[in-house]
Amino acid sequence: MDTSNSETISSRFQLGGFKILGIIGLVIFVSVVLTAWWMNKNIYAAPFTPTQLTTPEQQVLDAKMAQLTDEPKQPIDSTETKPTEAPSSGPLNPEPYSEDESKREIHLSEKELNALIAKDPETAKYVAVDLAKDLISVKLLVPMDQDLPLLGGKTLKLNFGVVIKYNNHKPVVAIRGMSLGGVPLPQSWWGDIKNVNLVETFSAEGGFWDQFSKGVEHISVHEGQFRVKLKE
Repeated sequence: MDTSNSETISSRFQLGGFKILGIIGLVIFVSVVLTAWWMNKNIYAAPFTPTQLTTPEQQVLDAKMAQLTDEPKQPIDSTETKPTEAPSSGPLNPEPYSEDESKREIHLSEKELNALIAKDPETAKYVAVDLAKDLISVKLLVPMDQDLPLLGGKTLKLNFGVVIKYNNHKPVVAIRGMSLGGVPLPQSWWGDIKNVNLVETFSAEGGFWDQFSKGVEHISVHEGQFRVKLKE
């Protein structure tokens, strides 16, 4: 029997076994690193940085809000800070009722929308909104209760997208999808309503979606812009 040939086959087998073990070890190492990175980014997610407007941008937003609420726009004095004065407690002046058609239309940029969210500092840390063509995307950081097993005290990062547009003289609202840390969640977990037009599906039952549809004359979402016009 040729022992040298047997020894060669045995050594090759051992080398092949070492290679397989090395590949398995490398795969395990990469998996651990990727898992740790994913958990650090999505399970231990850091709060968002609130959106801040420049002075001119804030003046534009204040003007829009003043137009909607009938509040007089206060000029910004960069050289002097004055305490906010309480409104006069005197009697209201009588005046005839009138409607300003411009107030039926609301137009906000993505930055303005996030700045409005940032008016509540706590909310701004956990919510961020993106506007694209026919799509509103929302990032949410969800703090978990301390008593929950495994995830207690952690912060989860959720993303979801909502399609919003106007077709056939009616608004369209549909959930595009939902994900946890970039991993899409099965739609059966959140009601089997993926890509279902909520207005069309539920307006026949009356209630919120029916009234919403009847009150909207036009609605649109474009890159960085949101616009809605209300009916009379």
